[in-house]
Amino acid sequence: MEIPKYPAYRPRRLRRSEPMRALVRETTLSPADLVLPLFAVPGSGVRRPIGSMPGVEQTSADELLHDAEEALKLGIGAVLLFGIPAEKDERGSGAYGDDGVVQAAVRLLKRELPELVVITDVCLCEYTSHGHCGIVVDGDVDNDATVPLLARTAVSHAAAGADVVAPSDMMDGRVAAIRAALDEAGLGRTAILSYAAKYASAFYGPFREAAESAPEFGDRRTAQMDPGNTDEAIREVRLDIAEGADMVMVKPALAYLDVIAAVRPEVEVPLAAYHVSGEYAMVKAAAERGWIDGPAVMLEHLTAIRRAGADLILTYAARDVADALR
Repeated sequence: MEIPKYPAYRPRRLRRSEPMRALVRETTLSPADLVLPLFAVPGSGVRRPIGSMPGVEQTSADELLHDAEEALKLGIGAVLLFGIPAEKDERGSGAYGDDGVVQAAVRLLKRELPELVVITDVCLCEYTSHGHCGIVVDGDVDNDATVPLLARTAVSHAAAGADVVAPSDMMDGRVAAIRAALDEAGLGRTAILSYAAKYASAFYGPFREAAESAPEFGDRRTAQMDPGNTDEAIREVRLDIAEGADMVMVKPALAYLDVIAAVRPEVEVPLAAYHVSGEYAMVKAAAERGWIDGPAVMLEHLTAIRRAGADLILTYAARDVADALR
């Protein structure tokens, strides 16, 4: 029999039109896969652009509500709240005050948009005068002195109406302490999204401008993971799930696609990935210079994160990408 000149299977047959490509697409991205981070500040009518993150602003609760409404209309079902208080102290007391900026924003969002899933970041770095994630003793964060304050913060957020609390501090044992504190307070329905595999990354610079949380001294390498480690990420996510985490996260996302892929088969809970400020800002900066097609690159980035195994993606590009996907 004569051998055909070309193989019988011709992959290009399945690429010849957009409807055909969509029909056989293996990985899809939808607005419902995205979570929009928002930065809450005191006051009303406040919008402060963040220079290193074009399109992202610090907003008072009333303005933040408008952004959340827009996100919901675009099909984005969840937001993540960070708080920047008017005053800071060594213990980060603004994080767990009932009148805190995040607590006020949560109450407003849940009253006006009850269908929106409200996630709150649980950490002290935005609230401490020194910029570290907890109580500092002899130049380093004291793990065991910090954990009760994180649990107190989580309870205050849940009491205000948060659907999910997301500890990002990387203290040992904080998930178990938060779960116990929530249950004891009668807030057992509140879920925990743990920043389980959070790396000591150089991609956080723009966020630290946005959250006004840069450390005044030292760094966070004693708490956050070394960028060279993958097996440690698997140990961390297993530990947090055992302590009561309902979802786990890898952060950053794009520079750690291999970690997302390694974690995915090891866990049976939803896996989140944080497309962080530096990853977002690089696309924006290159697009402003005309070097790349910014929207296309951003969409490709988020698709890659989904392809690696993430179920949900936290990204500052959520609204832009959701609008493009409509």
